[in-house]
Amino acid sequence: MTDPSWKYENFEPAGSAIGYRIVRKLDEVQSPFQKIEIYESTDWGNLMLIDGAMMLTTRDNFLYHEMMSHPALFTHPDPKQVVIIGGGDCGTLREVLKHPGVARAVQCDIDEQVTRMAEKHFPELCESNGDPRAELLFDDGIAYMAACAPGSLDIVIVDSTDPVGPAEGLFNKAFYESCFRALRDDGILVQQSESPLVLLDLILEMRGEMRKAGFNAFQTLPFPQPCYPTGWWSCTLARKSGGFGFREQDAADKSFETRYYSAGVHGAARVLPPFVAERLER
Repeated sequence: MTDPSWKYENFEPAGSAIGYRIVRKLDEVQSPFQKIEIYESTDWGNLMLIDGAMMLTTRDNFLYHEMMSHPALFTHPDPKQVVIIGGGDCGTLREVLKHPGVARAVQCDIDEQVTRMAEKHFPELCESNGDPRAELLFDDGIAYMAACAPGSLDIVIVDSTDPVGPAEGLFNKAFYESCFRALRDDGILVQQSESPLVLLDLILEMRGEMRKAGFNAFQTLPFPQPCYPTGWWSCTLARKSGGFGFREQDAADKSFETRYYSAGVHGAARVLPPFVAERLER
C-alpha cells in the first residue's frame, strides 16, 4: 500500500482501509483548522480529503447528501427555516434548496476553505450557492446555534466531519441543547452518525447525549457510502416528540430529480437490520 498511484485512508477502529487509484494531486491548502487535499482519480472523479480522511468523491457524494436532507424534509410537515452546521462542500445545501417550500437555508461552516475548494473542484455541488434563499456563513457552528432565537427553526442538519478536531463539540449535550432550544416543537435535528457496522456505540452515545438535551424520539437511517469506512453509513434524526412517519405521497410526487433518494428508499431505510435494531430500539 505504498504505490504512489493509489491514495489510501486507513481506518484504525475497524482495522480496514479504503483506497482510490489516482491520476494526480490537484490542490492542497492548510487552513487555520485543517489540511484539505484534492486528487483526481481514474474512476471516481475528484476526491476531497480533510486531514487525511476521505470526505467525498464526485462519483458517490449524492448518496450522503440526499440522505442527509430529504428524509428530514419529507418527515417535517412544512419545513421553511433550515440551518446546516458544517456542510462546507455545499452538497447538502443544494439538496435542501430543491424543496420549493424552504424559505431560508443557512449554512454555517467554520472553514471557508472547504467551500472555496468545492467551488473550484466540485462546482456541481455549489449550484445553489447563489440561490436568494441561501446564506453562507463561515463561523463557529456551536456559537451560531447557541445564539439562535428559541423556536425559530424547522430543521437543523449537522453535516460534520468525524467527532474529532473542529467537529468534536458537535456531538455533545451542550450543542444538542442549543439545537433543541432553536427548534420549533415539530422540528427535526439530523446528524451524520457514522457507520452502524462498526460504530454502533457512537450512535448510542449520540442518542444518549441528545436525550439528555431533551429529545425523546430518534430514528437512524442507514445508507451506502463507498468512500467512508466500511462503505455503510447513517444519519440520525431526533425530535422533541412524535414519530417519523413521512409525507410519502409528497416524496413520490417530488418535483425534482434525485439519484438515490425516493419514497421507496426512504421507507426501506426505516427498517433496520436486526443486529442494529436490537441495540438501538431496546
